[in-house]
Amino acid sequence: MYRTTSCNSLRTEHIGQSVTLAGWINSRRDHGGVIFVDLRDREGLTQVVFRPEDFPKLASVLIDHAAEAATTSKGIDLEKAYSDPLMTSGLNIDEREWEKARALRSEDVISVTGRVAPRLQGTENAKIETGEIEIIASELRVLNKADVPPFPLDDPSVNEDLRLQYRYLDLRTAHMQRNIKLRHRVVKATRDYLDEQGFLEIETPVLSNPTPEGARDFLVPSRLNPGTFYALPQAPQQYKQLLQVAGLEKYFQIARCFRDEDLRADRQPEFTQIDVEASFITDVEIQTLIEGLLSRIFKESRGVDIPVPFPRMTYADAMNRYGSDKPDTRFAIELVELTDIFTASTFKVFASVASGGGTIKAINAKGAAALLSKEQLKKWEEWVKTEFGAKGLAYIKWSVGGEWESPIVKFFSDAEKKALAERMGFAEGDVLFFGADAKLEPVCEILGRVRLRCAELLGLLAEKKDQLNFLWVVDFPLLAFSPEDNHWVAVHHPFTRPKAEDVPAMEAGDYGKVRAVAYDVVLNGVELGGGSIRIHERELQAKLFEVLGVNAEEQQIKFGHILKAFSFGAPPHGGIALGLDRLVMLITGASSIREVIAFPKNNRGCDLMTSSPVEVDFKQLREVYIQSTAKKL
Repeated sequence: MYRTTSCNSLRTEHIGQSVTLAGWINSRRDHGGVIFVDLRDREGLTQVVFRPEDFPKLASVLIDHAAEAATTSKGIDLEKAYSDPLMTSGLNIDEREWEKARALRSEDVISVTGRVAPRLQGTENAKIETGEIEIIASELRVLNKADVPPFPLDDPSVNEDLRLQYRYLDLRTAHMQRNIKLRHRVVKATRDYLDEQGFLEIETPVLSNPTPEGARDFLVPSRLNPGTFYALPQAPQQYKQLLQVAGLEKYFQIARCFRDEDLRADRQPEFTQIDVEASFITDVEIQTLIEGLLSRIFKESRGVDIPVPFPRMTYADAMNRYGSDKPDTRFAIELVELTDIFTASTFKVFASVASGGGTIKAINAKGAAALLSKEQLKKWEEWVKTEFGAKGLAYIKWSVGGEWESPIVKFFSDAEKKALAERMGFAEGDVLFFGADAKLEPVCEILGRVRLRCAELLGLLAEKKDQLNFLWVVDFPLLAFSPEDNHWVAVHHPFTRPKAEDVPAMEAGDYGKVRAVAYDVVLNGVELGGGSIRIHERELQAKLFEVLGVNAEEQQIKFGHILKAFSFGAPPHGGIALGLDRLVMLITGASSIREVIAFPKNNRGCDLMTSSPVEVDFKQLREVYIQSTAKKL
């Protein structure tokens, strides 16, 4: 038996018991012949003490030969004693292994038997749960020796690429073990809750057809059907709707999804989502269901109660007030409408925007004047030009004890200054940032990003890092015009239902005014997931495909199966998908979803541990009828 209990289970009530532990050496200390080892397994740490007097046979042999072999002024020299064959000839294998304790080092794998004893008074360790006891070892088995790790496992500053290269070692660290265990608890809480609500966990295919989900598909060639390809699912969208047509009514899945897109801290080429779909359900009922799910998850993973129901905000309101469809409401900086103030301004830039039906907005970074020099403000201006293609970033800085500082303020009349100061609550120490454009969207988006940067500069979130601001954003646009594609595209996906009152606008071709029965759940400025009520009528679905530029022939090729299914009595249905990786990232406080995935890709989409992706040989390519062009490129 390798072990009888874990390294985090022993307490003072177990004193006197004989136990066997197994795990990795977390640290080793030699105190004058007595060796202390912190033994680690998945559950925690236990201190183990190796003393020669606790190995009776070993002690008697050492006494017999001490005078002639190993006595020094400091006592018995174990290293010298064990170099003498006479010393080891009378020992059994376990007693010889005790001497190996002197050679133990970090990450060696061992099994130890001994008795539980109280730590000496004053040596208790309150930082660990087993800190009041220790194991007095009587047997030691070295199960595997470890090479020196390529990086210290307790060093949080290790380069991420090195951590990913040796991910199996990185996963031994305390924070990664905590993250992976917490992820398990989130998944378990999800399964338990949805099972209680009558949902069935159903798997859907990984090899399927390409679908228009907004990102590139990962394609898989078919050997049995030359020249054809599967796609890895970006989401199980059509399958979960077909399960509703099948009458299964309540479905969920911890679903693996794949998207070939540029990566960032909260995005991976393969990720996991909590996928939910139900029949005969309204948008409010789905939102209530998910509020209950998130309440269960946060209670069981972090031990906190979150208030429900969550506030609800329309997409239009979120963009107008916060410049984002996933607003962080933990700080109060909001976008303020100023267009009416500058309709007759002598500042031609603002006047032309205002008179032409455009939008002028601003935010007030209160107290930021002392933190932003002219040089820094210039860098912010370059940032919005580079990042968003903006023409600039107008500002007014009011230093304490000074005057308004800005290249544009000289064009403002006294009446405009007064109206601006009153509406913005502008005071000494503040900085105003302006956005002006013929279209509302770029004004809101740019100021929304500036708003977040101001919050970071002012440290507004430092004291609110544990605050949980949940929010539903609802009534998204159904469609958006893509200049690049020169046609309308679905904001969410082409199966999203338009609001009933906006269907006449869609039929009239006024697509920009059509809202969707769609909803996103947001936490602290991060989108946790989104969903919608789906189209379940064949005619309405075909009409939306037509609006999206998919003609009747293409509809049959790409979507004939789901259109036909809708003709056989499809029930009203809807659902949502939550990003499991993002959710766990927020619960743990990690800065990247790579910190909560066991084996992630890096920001270039590579697995440094297995060196994937890799080239494949000609024979493998020939079997799937693909000719390599890598060398030609």
